[in-house]
Amino acid sequence: MSTSPLLQVEEVYAGYVQDLDILQGVNFKIDPGEFVVVVGPNGAGKSTLAKTIFGLLTPHRGKILFKDKSIAGLKSNQIVPLGMGYVPQIANVFPSLTVEENLEMGAFIRHDSRHSSLRGLRDQVFTLFPALVERRRQRAGTLSGGERQQLAMGRALMLQPELLILDEPSAALSPQMVNSVFNLIEEINQSGTAIILVEQNARKALSIADRGYVLESGRDRFEGRGTDLLNDPKVAELYLGGSKKPLTP
Repeated sequence: MSTSPLLQVEEVYAGYVQDLDILQGVNFKIDPGEFVVVVGPNGAGKSTLAKTIFGLLTPHRGKILFKDKSIAGLKSNQIVPLGMGYVPQIANVFPSLTVEENLEMGAFIRHDSRHSSLRGLRDQVFTLFPALVERRRQRAGTLSGGERQQLAMGRALMLQPELLILDEPSAALSPQMVNSVFNLIEEINQSGTAIILVEQNARKALSIADRGYVLESGRDRFEGRGTDLLNDPKVAELYLGGSKKPLTP
């Protein structure tokens, strides 16, 4: 079994405008099958990091290695076939297509995209997301926010990625649906898929993750086990609501 990280980010600088970097030398890694969260205040660079890893932004400096292969500078359509999936916070489904059609679109680059293969993958997704079964012929644009988030994750899983990046999946969801989505993320991870979760709900995310990174001003300020960060008085004081007392999940 390889001891190399699945993904390694080293001293990466990136942003949306040349010479105006949001990421200021970020370091990050995730091992195969690991569940890692990225938290921090607004504007810290969390979503920018996710987009840079997935090829939506090109780093100005630094290294990004995925399965020991340099992917810095590759576009997302070149990265997906390597085994990486990404679910953005918004615009993450095709609203005019049905649930089934969205899932089929998720597998469009598969080399074995025969009807039987697609059906088997789709059935696996429906098993994981049973709420989508009765809506399989419903247009995605008519789904609730939580259902759309499930569909977006399901579509990404149609390619059976080794690494799935989720950008703020709990945004604008009800507390009940937030718990449901987090439970599904845990289930996806337990099936063997490595997860990078970019999340504003820091307490909840850190309580279930293997490890976490706290970003501040484009830098990785803290790194450690999820529960250790959750119970770190300094992290709690700065990023988790101001409490200086150790926290529990």
